[in-house]
Amino acid sequence: MKKYDANRRTFLKRTGTAAAATGAVAYFPWTQASFANEAKNDRPTIGCIGVGSMGTGDARGHANFGDIVAVCDVDSRHADRAKNDERIGKGKADTYKDYREVLDRKDIDVVSIVTPDHWHVKIAIEALEAGKHVFCQKPLTLTLEENQLIRNACRKYPDLVFVVGTQQRSDRNKFLRAVNMVQKGLLGDISKVTVGINGSPTGGPFPVVDPPKELDWNMWLGQAPKVDYREKRCHYEFRWWYEYSGGKFTDWGAHHVDIATWAIGQNGDGQGPSEIDGSDAKHPVPYENGYATVDDSYNTAHDFAVKCKFEGGIEMNVTSRGDNGITFEGSKGKMFVNRGKITGLPIEENWDKDKFTQDDVMALYKGKKPEGHKDNFYRCIREGGQPISDVFTHVQAMSTCHLSAIAARLGRTIKWDPKSEQILDDEEAAKFFARTPREGFEIHRV
Repeated sequence: MKKYDANRRTFLKRTGTAAAATGAVAYFPWTQASFANEAKNDRPTIGCIGVGSMGTGDARGHANFGDIVAVCDVDSRHADRAKNDERIGKGKADTYKDYREVLDRKDIDVVSIVTPDHWHVKIAIEALEAGKHVFCQKPLTLTLEENQLIRNACRKYPDLVFVVGTQQRSDRNKFLRAVNMVQKGLLGDISKVTVGINGSPTGGPFPVVDPPKELDWNMWLGQAPKVDYREKRCHYEFRWWYEYSGGKFTDWGAHHVDIATWAIGQNGDGQGPSEIDGSDAKHPVPYENGYATVDDSYNTAHDFAVKCKFEGGIEMNVTSRGDNGITFEGSKGKMFVNRGKITGLPIEENWDKDKFTQDDVMALYKGKKPEGHKDNFYRCIREGGQPISDVFTHVQAMSTCHLSAIAARLGRTIKWDPKSEQILDDEEAAKFFARTPREGFEIHRV
């Protein structure tokens, strides 16, 4: 990869002024003033890698802050649509099928990675090596090993901003209020957290068919095992196959487990669960030794209640049952929060009155102005500092998600040493720590 243009990076950090920008992201409206650039030559140039349904929404958001000069997708239908979208490529962006061609361009400052999950870390590490600031959708990682690989890469390139697409962290009135309430001790000592993430859909058997002529199926598979094309293995539906994702454990889990571990102070180095009980979990297909015995149907867990035990006796129940959202139970009170509401006696009686100030919110934003998710990303590019959704805390939450999935796949309790980051006393479970990629699709180790 080509060495990035440090002078332009420095220029982008030092120059420019705030201006209003409008637009929308996939989950939350941008109701606050955005941090945009006035001068044309101050605006960062952006390459969007992965422009399917979610990628299209993210690309439109990025266009408020810079100029999209390249769009890339292994399905040329997606790339062509994004190129001609008046809010993305405007008919002018270059189109690519191979992400490496985007990373090779010296004129691109920022890349947006919105591919299937199993591609995230490989592309992200190579983007950092190429000197790009990175926005990557959640879940950032597919395995416990990938947590370490991307964390190491971010430590090696500390001047490059890397934000994860966990937009709930930018919801001041619900999720940030809940985090503040717990961290301030207003609910008392937390004993239990219930994280409702729904169950994966069931479906299949799905027939083998020829891939669309516009789709490079081999490239889509990447490091995953080579298999015949089935339509329901691909766009969007990849989430329900452990080969490419983690089902609801990493889909909704990447959002709600993240908020939960942040609130209870279990998302730092050396933190996390020590015991994960996956005995109460069902999959839609037969399993043997943690692997589906058929390859023609969705295989991620659809009914589960995984119990994770943390330091201090806190139990986190990651479950498909009940309402989607997070319930915190403390010695003084109980509170529920999701994207639609925040409820409970502590909320009704405003227990956080005068204890959820602008300074409190800024502290959660690591000293930055509270604002929209992408606003925060581009502000950090220009000013420096860590974004609201940083890689380091995200991978800690992802450890809980991945461990929950492993325990559910094996149908038993596993033990985890959060300090050494090793699965203990279970050779079979420990094999799920990493996976061997297909030849030619190895992840760079930096």
